[in-house]
Amino acid sequence: MKSKLMQMLESRRDEIIALRRHFHENPELSFHEEETARYIADFYRGKDVDVQTNVGGNGIIVTIKGGRPGKTIALRADFDALPIQEETGLPFASKVPGVSHMCGHDGHTAYMMVLADCLIQMKDEIPGTIKIIHQHGEELTPGGAKGIVESGLLSDVSNLFGIHLLPFASAGTIGYHAGYTCTGRAYMKLVIHGTGGHGSSPHLANDSIVAGANFVTAVQTIISRRINPFDVAVITIGSFDGKGTFNVIKDSVTLEGDIRYLTDSTKEKIEFELKRLVRGIEEEFGVKCELTYTPDYPPLYNDPQVTDKVRQWLEAANDKDIKEVKECPPISPSDDFAYYAKMVPSSYFFIGCTPKGVEKPVYNHNPKFDIDEDALLVAAKAVGQVVCGYYGLE
Repeated sequence: MKSKLMQMLESRRDEIIALRRHFHENPELSFHEEETARYIADFYRGKDVDVQTNVGGNGIIVTIKGGRPGKTIALRADFDALPIQEETGLPFASKVPGVSHMCGHDGHTAYMMVLADCLIQMKDEIPGTIKIIHQHGEELTPGGAKGIVESGLLSDVSNLFGIHLLPFASAGTIGYHAGYTCTGRAYMKLVIHGTGGHGSSPHLANDSIVAGANFVTAVQTIISRRINPFDVAVITIGSFDGKGTFNVIKDSVTLEGDIRYLTDSTKEKIEFELKRLVRGIEEEFGVKCELTYTPDYPPLYNDPQVTDKVRQWLEAANDKDIKEVKECPPISPSDDFAYYAKMVPSSYFFIGCTPKGVEKPVYNHNPKFDIDEDALLVAAKAVGQVVCGYYGLE
């Protein structure tokens, strides 16, 4: 079956690319992917599978029931785009102003649709059930994965697998990492209330900008003095809204920040220290603070045993398109695949996609981001190899 599946995927390489280009031209933002979801659902129309739409929003779950009983696994691909104006100059560039697939989700969806169709045609040989998750809203809080998990439709799943296109290497290279692999993240908003006044008489006011500026500096000591140097953590204050008039002392300012951490214990430490620091700012400067701290995607934890199996299956693939399988370090971006990985032992790995002839590729979320489309077939084959390995299909 494995050889047959790989041959089927190779024969449909151009179709995968055509699908990717269709999605690339017609991007939709997170939680607004109505046309994309409809296009995906229509692809499965008339096929011998169960298709559930509007799962947790615009999500779709396609259930492929094998010819023999066995475990249920799930494969996930996301399909939302970003609020970025594309600058690639591609002939199939986004037709939607200010919206584009600058993260590779168009490719994820394209390879998964064709792989799923091939598995549907071969389902009588599968000793188990495969659920294909076409997921919306990965790029925007609270994340489409959360709603899909909460739907309960994955309660029978034993293990879950997913990939992400990443220009860490050329097409043909696959990267894996066991344990904590992607950071979790949290959103922070701090409103500092002082007392407004005339710029010439600061003693009659209480300057919220001074308190805010102190916070911006002091908050970095959480990373440098409270977190183990061997742990990964970042606090970024991305917005400081203190605009006013040059000779007026502001009565309040608003700061917003992005917080990343690689482990749950680091997450808890940062939250504790941040709240303690805010109390100190209130005491030191005589201001009142309103802190909003919202944990978002959890850290993504790849089950070591499942990930080691993935490594073994890929290394044993003996496939001309899968040229190298190597361990890679954790990455700093977050991904809501983490919700699936908290639900069941899972593995999330990376498909190299650096465009040919490019030495220093731009990374995901850049307006010039592009991929080597050969990576799409690699992705399909890699996940296909995982399916065959999982079910012992030769």
